[in-house]
Amino acid sequence: MSYVLNSRWTALGVLSATGLMTILDGSIVTVAMPAIQQDLGFTGAGLSWIVNAYLIPFGGLLLLAGRLGDLIGRRTMFLAGNAIFTAASLLAGAATGPGLLIAARFLQGVGSALASAVVLGILVTLFTDARERGKAIAIFSFTGAAGASIGQVLGGVLTDGLSWPWIFFVNVPIGAITIALALLALPADRGIGLAAGADIAGAVLVTGGLMLGIYTVVKVEEYGWLAVHTLGLGAVSLALLAGFVVRQATAKAPLMPLRILRSRNVVGANLAQMLALSGMFAFQVLVALYMQRVLGYGALDTGLAMLPAAVGIGSISLFVSARLSARFGARTVLIAGLALLVAAMLLLTRVTVDAGYVTHLLPAMLLISGGGLVLPALATLGMSGARESDAGLASGLFNTTQQVGMAIGVAVLSTMAASRTGELLAAGAGQAAALTGGYRLAFGISAGLLVAAFAVALTVLRRPAPAADLPVSEEKAAAA
Repeated sequence: MSYVLNSRWTALGVLSATGLMTILDGSIVTVAMPAIQQDLGFTGAGLSWIVNAYLIPFGGLLLLAGRLGDLIGRRTMFLAGNAIFTAASLLAGAATGPGLLIAARFLQGVGSALASAVVLGILVTLFTDARERGKAIAIFSFTGAAGASIGQVLGGVLTDGLSWPWIFFVNVPIGAITIALALLALPADRGIGLAAGADIAGAVLVTGGLMLGIYTVVKVEEYGWLAVHTLGLGAVSLALLAGFVVRQATAKAPLMPLRILRSRNVVGANLAQMLALSGMFAFQVLVALYMQRVLGYGALDTGLAMLPAAVGIGSISLFVSARLSARFGARTVLIAGLALLVAAMLLLTRVTVDAGYVTHLLPAMLLISGGGLVLPALATLGMSGARESDAGLASGLFNTTQQVGMAIGVAVLSTMAASRTGELLAAGAGQAAALTGGYRLAFGISAGLLVAAFAVALTVLRRPAPAADLPVSEEKAAAA
């Protein structure tokens, strides 16, 4: 179907709806897990696969999906991903046993990867003016924050008011409407052809390496960092990824042309994002556990308590970040946002077993609003070095480091918190005090990760340069 709704802003709405659905699905399921366990008979260990079965294909396929979008058309990849995700959501809601639900969650992860990998690639090719692109990225970031805040609250409402299958069924009408509008609103693009990057060996290496790596990370809490399982699979994952890099340097038609890594902003933004998201996402998980396990909050109360942070992130990304980036530059805005996040984590290192919400938690929640500056600025910098022919690849790479950063952050900080809690219990501390000590350590490590991201922003990143961040002579040669 042709590009009927000739409006880039309508297309942005379609892209944002997919971002909302993806983030929503990642957060909504956590609240419903106890009900799912009781209804479907999951074991304690098996329950984690409701999350893991989604994360592994999602993170593992993003880079491949992004490049395939460049080759066969980003619109085609976007539509295929949404169709798979919507069908899998229907299957998940109708699941009658653990095996079927895990399979459906795996397919949801595949669909999310295909659609999400190309979203930023489509966005930056639609909005070529720097000021308009800044506004578009800010709106897209706002929907992500909305999905995070809505997910936990909506998960509690749907699970308590209806039943857990509705946390998946809610995706079906959103997905169907998104597909219908995408057919009308997104411009058709034929891609540059499979011959420009049909590297089957490279695809196998990178997909296998990323999926195995993410699997290894999400199982760290079960096995430990120094276990044979972790070290062995981690080594295999690194070997596969190293083989992928070697393959890309020698292949005639590489899946990921290494020229994309010549851009300091692409490399710096992805590194800063991995560090920042490790701390930010771990905060979202660990502060929720702290409120429930130490302060005694319920699921819905926890979601409402975290609402100021999500609303702040969304509001700043929508109304403030684009204007500040246009005036001061994305790098400066990123640095300011990271400083606010560091301050928030340092405040959380002072929580107690009987912390008050207004006195202890709310100030940190408000400072977390700095994420509304960080997320759009990272997206702007991460996509600033991509040519149009590589936009899907840059988008896939950016989303990959995002997912890897979140997975590593949760694994590292959860393990460190659990280890510290165990030490305090062994020393005679009470349960609440031991848990609080573990979470305080984790928040301190999170602050350290954000400081590292701050250092990368200061030393590596620079103002976005036009046309792939290359000298003019190189850009002309590449165009020829």
